[in-house]
Amino acid sequence: MTKHSSTIWSNGKLIPWDDAKTHVLAHAVQYGTGVFEGIRAYATNRGPAIFRLQDHIDRLFQSAKIYSIDIPWKPKEIVDACIASIAASGLTHAYLRPVCFWGYGKFGLHAVGNPTECHIACWEWEKYLGEGGKENGIRATLGAWRKFAPDSIPPAAKACGQYLSSILNGNDARRRGYDEAILLDHRGLVAEGCGENIFLVQNGVLITNDLSSSILPGITRASVLEIARDFGIPVQIKDLAPSELFTADEVFFTGTAAEVTPVREINDRPVGSGGRGPVTAKLQAAYMDAAAGRIPKYARWLTHCVKAPDPKATGRKAAAKA
Repeated sequence: MTKHSSTIWSNGKLIPWDDAKTHVLAHAVQYGTGVFEGIRAYATNRGPAIFRLQDHIDRLFQSAKIYSIDIPWKPKEIVDACIASIAASGLTHAYLRPVCFWGYGKFGLHAVGNPTECHIACWEWEKYLGEGGKENGIRATLGAWRKFAPDSIPPAAKACGQYLSSILNGNDARRRGYDEAILLDHRGLVAEGCGENIFLVQNGVLITNDLSSSILPGITRASVLEIARDFGIPVQIKDLAPSELFTADEVFFTGTAAEVTPVREINDRPVGSGGRGPVTAKLQAAYMDAAAGRIPKYARWLTHCVKAPDPKATGRKAAAKA
């Protein structure tokens, strides 16, 4: 069973995990009208630290703005709630799920006046794409269901209902024995995984598609691009034809849950040598080191959940004891 916190931050306060409930006729339950984030906290030598927390909360509020969901807390309050959730959980590493959605109120599609609920849960989530996936690579297949066009549903929003196409493709892939699906966009070009952005390596060049491919602007994607440029790895951002997946030297997924996961096969064809390639391995190791606080250059990406002792306070306590 997945290990989780004993509490959930629910509409402004920490409550017992089992007490977090919403009405079955909440608007989001009926229509998927909510926005969310996936965030990770990692064990560091200073205790648990949340990776790129502010960036995630900024995107949460951007998603809410796109859907006209009024979040009745300020971004700083949600940031503080995430920190409090990790601190209360006792977990050294965890996945956080802040979700804000329209609750119970008016019936029907139009939710004007429905209250907004906000909750934050955290749990341990390590083997997102299967045992050994990050080391040995996973098996993927091209999905049958196309990703929605950017003028149909806004891909920049991380919204609950938008993941139905991912669920269709992911369930179909797993029924057929694959670990994940690769979605094509409305033009028939490569979009992304069910919950991950995608990268290729060809002749030492790191290649990924741009935001016009109906992809979420991934925070892990942005982190990997920055690390790659810092390493001097050439980067190209362009449209990707499905055929390029089969000629690439390396393919990997990025995402908060997936982190950096190599793809060893696509449609039963090996990618490159059929395992984790050298560029993937280098970027994967650097990403994990950055998340664990082992690279000072990327320390700005971490929000530590346990404050360092205040030397003045320590001195006052010692004086009081004397």
